[in-house]
Amino acid sequence: MTARNQKRKVIIMGAAGRDFHDFNVFWKNQPDYEVVAFTAAQIPDIAGRKYPPELSGSNYPHGIPIEDESRVAELIKEHQVDEATLAYSDLNHVDVMHKAAIVNAAGADFRLMGWHQTMLTPKKPVIAVCAVRTGCGKSQTTRKVCEYLKAAGLKVAVIRHPMPYGDLTKQICQRFATLEDLDLHKCTIEEREEYEPHIVAGNLLFAGVDYEQILRAAEKEADVVVWDGGNNDLPFFKPTLHIVVTDPHRPGHEIAYYPGETNLRMADIVVINKCDTATKENIAQVEANIRAVNPKATIVKAGSPITVTQPESVKGKRVLVVEDGPTLTHGEMTYGAGHVAAKQLGAAKIVDPRPSAVGSLKDTFARYKHITEILPAMGYGDKQMADLEKSINGTDCDVVIIGTPIDLSRLLKINKPTVRVTYDLKEDSNELQSRIKEAVSQKEACTR
Repeated sequence: MTARNQKRKVIIMGAAGRDFHDFNVFWKNQPDYEVVAFTAAQIPDIAGRKYPPELSGSNYPHGIPIEDESRVAELIKEHQVDEATLAYSDLNHVDVMHKAAIVNAAGADFRLMGWHQTMLTPKKPVIAVCAVRTGCGKSQTTRKVCEYLKAAGLKVAVIRHPMPYGDLTKQICQRFATLEDLDLHKCTIEEREEYEPHIVAGNLLFAGVDYEQILRAAEKEADVVVWDGGNNDLPFFKPTLHIVVTDPHRPGHEIAYYPGETNLRMADIVVINKCDTATKENIAQVEANIRAVNPKATIVKAGSPITVTQPESVKGKRVLVVEDGPTLTHGEMTYGAGHVAAKQLGAAKIVDPRPSAVGSLKDTFARYKHITEILPAMGYGDKQMADLEKSINGTDCDVVIIGTPIDLSRLLKINKPTVRVTYDLKEDSNELQSRIKEAVSQKEACTR
């Protein structure tokens, strides 16, 4: 397509996260390439924007358009694109190859970038917490890692995988130390679900768009950086210790999704989470798959015990269960901690939320047909938050069980009693704590 001595034209297929990072660290200053567009998927309402000139740099003085991924073949032909690179996560292997077929049929090469080209080199030890799917329990594992590090007297800064769904020029490097910072940065429900539990636990947190700048800011305030991954993406920084979380409620997914299998093969430690609620057969299947692709990894088994406020309010009642949105949607789970709590506590009925869903929530149920008994807490913007509130309030039930990482009753005006479900990581041994201490000690010794 591109004539000799002309720049190769590129499309970055993304979802407002990994795509921006890969552009910043690899594509931005490449003299032989021109990025003509980003495409957007998974996250509602992120197409139709621009990656702004403030971030795109001098080679792109007008910014870079962000188009809907459904137009990728059209864009390849329109711009005579030479290659499209996939830069987002939590896709099953078959879907990845469908996208490759679409790109190849339009005449362009299809590319998956390796970590050597996308990982930044840190100056401080980095403990990375990733997963093989979204909803495995990265966040609770990350909080447990921070707890171990702080108990050892170390200053910790958490860097969260990007969630830049607003004005990108205002999200270049964000620092969160208090709950008021969430309001200052106008965080959505999706952002609050990831950020607030860290803040409540006393963890300093960074996020944004420019992860070179974010990493250097975090390193100034911490002895150790903890990478809190998103979906099943790879770390943005070269880790001192790479921890990967698996989910025995979805056995087989650990070797069937991109780039989750890559994480699994790279891991130093693999956590099999939720062992307290999974079957022995499923746990054994996950363990066998880990051994087959990464026999050198240390396997840590852990539970995800739940805590319920006012558990007596659930027994014998008709309950609406609200769970984390991404875990249910592209994470493909059909239940979460709230649903488990409803069953354990003897709810008379788990109410079907679909008849009362409105607006974007109605669209979510139409797209993700596997979701039936649970209302996904979709909150990527003000409109979705309003739709979520109307959907909850329009459901005929006695109690709302909130199984999301944050208490939605503080953000939404819910017209019914609410019960909060929280969950933490409980490992069966002290192996995780020991390996973290060992890795940080060795790294600090090497840098002295």
